This record gives sequence, C-alpha cells and structure tokens, in this order.
Amino acid sequence: MKLIDFDGLFDEKLTQYMEENKNKHTEKQWEDVIPKLYKKFGDTYIAKLKCTPKEYYAKMTDEELTATLSEHLAKDVPVPEFLCTELESRGAAETLIPLLNSEDTQTVSYAINLLGDAPCAFDAYFSILTENRLDEDIRSDVADIFRLHADEVKDRVYEAYQQGLATEYMLEILSRVKEKEERIYETLLSAFLTADEAQSPMRASYLAAYGDERALPTLLKRIEDRTIGFVEFQELKYAIEALGGEYDEPRDFTEDKDYLAIEAASAKSHSESEQRS
Repeated sequence: MKLIDFDGLFDEKLTQYMEENKNKHTEKQWEDVIPKLYKKFGDTYIAKLKCTPKEYYAKMTDEELTATLSEHLAKDVPVPEFLCTELESRGAAETLIPLLNSEDTQTVSYAINLLGDAPCAFDAYFSILTENRLDEDIRSDVADIFRLHADEVKDRVYEAYQQGLATEYMLEILSRVKEKEERIYETLLSAFLTADEAQSPMRASYLAAYGDERALPTLLKRIEDRTIGFVEFQELKYAIEALGGEYDEPRDFTEDKDYLAIEAASAKSHSESEQRS
C-alpha cells in the first residue's frame, strides 16, 4: 500500500473551504466545525485512490496497518486518525507489540495508546519500566496502566521492587493494590521510613493511597518533626487525613523556600486575575 498523507489532503481542502466560507463562522465556531469536516472527509471518495480514506485502511491486513503506521512515523508524515481508528477497531494487539521495543519515543507512545491495557502487552510494558531506555513520560504512561491493574500484576511488581528495579514506579503501583497483603503494607511502610527528604512526600502519598490506617502513628510521628519542609508537611497532613486521622497544630513555614515560592506564585496569579477583571 502506498503511504498517503490524508491529513495533508484534508488541509488543502480545508484551506479552500475556509476561504470560500471565511465570513460564515467565528474563530470559536471554526474550532467546532473543523473536526466535523475531518470526520466527513473520512467518508469522502477520492478519485485517484478509488475509495474513501476509511476504505483505504479497511482494505489492509493487520500487519499492513501496523507497517503503515511505522512508515508514517519513520518518514515524519502525519498519522491520520482514520488509520488509528481502524487499528483500534481491529484489536490488532499482536502486530502492535513489536513497536514497544522501538527506541523511538513517538512510536512507543502510539503503540501504548493503541494497545491500552491489553494483557498481552504487559511483558513489554514491564520492560519499558525496568530498562530505563525511554523518557519518563512513556514510563509514567505505563505505570498509569499498571496502577489500574495493580492486583493483577502485584506479584511481579513486588518481585521487581525487591530486585531494586524502578523502585518508585513499583511502590506507586503497589500502593494501588486493593486486596490487602501484609508484605505490601510492610514494603510501603519500610519505604517511607527509609526515605530521604526528597522521597518522603511521595512515599507518604503511597501510604495514603494504600489505605491501611496502621500507618497513622508513623505519619503522626514524622509530622511532629520540626525540621521538615512545607511540601513534606502538606503531603503528610494529607496522608494522615486520608487515613482518618487529623493534625491541626499550627506551624510556621514563613522561612521555607518552597512555601515562599508558592505564596509568590499565588500572589502573582491573584494580581493577574484582578487586572483581567
């Protein structure tokens, strides 16, 4: 199949249409009109292809669709929505999984978006998390998928954490396990107790997410520490309240750099808002 820049063809038609109808819509209205025109374009017969854009991809096999997607990305030709829609409707997971091994971030991102939480992709997803070969946005997307399936992958995640692989991601996923286990609680608690200043706020949030109120005494003891900063204090307070506890003792953070930065940003935002009004 020939690589077709359908988005480029649409842009040509759109430019002509907007020129012919430039006085019919406001800028805001065009934002609503253009997606409708694009959808309509998918069913528009293109003489030189002897089919519509949707039909063009419907004729392809799963393998051809995936190869076409790869070629679009490799040659930096915009990927038409019609191609992605056809891939999604097929559920062509097996042909997409090899794309997850790519070193190209955009290719992997497309594959993840199309595969979603397909269990057959989990092995490759774990590799993405533990090999540290792709950027954090990609790894975060994978972690988000595993968070939603934490109970299904908890054994593998627990083992990976014990091996010291992608520890923060593994803790985050473990914190979303719904079926409570002592080993998971102890892991999250131990991770909090051994956390450094930078790790502590996030690891407090893991305890909050897990929801075991036995962590309350540990969190309350930590929040009493007068050396902690504003950010850690806020996260600890949130975790305590999330587990059914409370901490209302006044604290002074007027010398804390993070507190001062937040206050300055808030004041600036308020000032800009007043100027606009």
